[in-house]
Amino acid sequence: MKEIDFLPEWYRSGRRRQISYRTQYVALAGLFAVMMAWNFVSMNALSKASAELAQMTARDAEIYNRSREFDRVKEELRDLQKEARIIDEADSRIPVANVLAEMSHLFDERIIVSKVDFVAERFAQEQKQQAGGASVVRVASSKVSRSQTLPLGKVRFKVVLAGQALDPNDVAELMCKLEDSAYFCSVYLSFSRNRSIERLTGSAEQRRKGPGLSGMSRPAAGPADERLQVAEFEITCYLANYRKEQS
Repeated sequence: MKEIDFLPEWYRSGRRRQISYRTQYVALAGLFAVMMAWNFVSMNALSKASAELAQMTARDAEIYNRSREFDRVKEELRDLQKEARIIDEADSRIPVANVLAEMSHLFDERIIVSKVDFVAERFAQEQKQQAGGASVVRVASSKVSRSQTLPLGKVRFKVVLAGQALDPNDVAELMCKLEDSAYFCSVYLSFSRNRSIERLTGSAEQRRKGPGLSGMSRPAAGPADERLQVAEFEITCYLANYRKEQS
């Protein structure tokens, strides 16, 4: 049996266009939904990335500040270490009070000390003296010329003692005491000579004082002044606050 289609062609074309339009609408709606979802996901990821970037920027700024602070502290430490080295080189390492106390303990009433000098010497000077075969004693001066510079760093201190003793045996006894002391070493006698000095008697002392406050004349001359023989000496030694390292 043959079917007869009574629908006109224009109706069928319109139905096909409607179906096509509906399909396109559905596809566009699905694409719009996908785009909205993608935009939401992208915005969320961008927000997280922005937050992480802000945190990283703050962390970088903190690290930069700490790095600058570390460089500043490191520079200050370098300056302090330089100053500490300068102070360490300039430090004489002499316990002056202890050395003077030891000297006052070693000297007795038969010895009068007129000079005590501390002279800084480098250890290389000892080798030069040994190579030259002779050593020269140089007394330190209170004034240093502009061309001279005080030795710094590892130095040893030479002590020069000058004075007078009643007897040469007192000088030898003083040298023995210095050798036995833990404060001194390498003690040797630079020179020792006899000297005659004047010892004033009572009347001679009155003659040297001159007239009194009342304008009275000087007393008559008394007995002649006495002469006293003493031993004038100079002793050189070194402070024993160092030790020699074996090469």
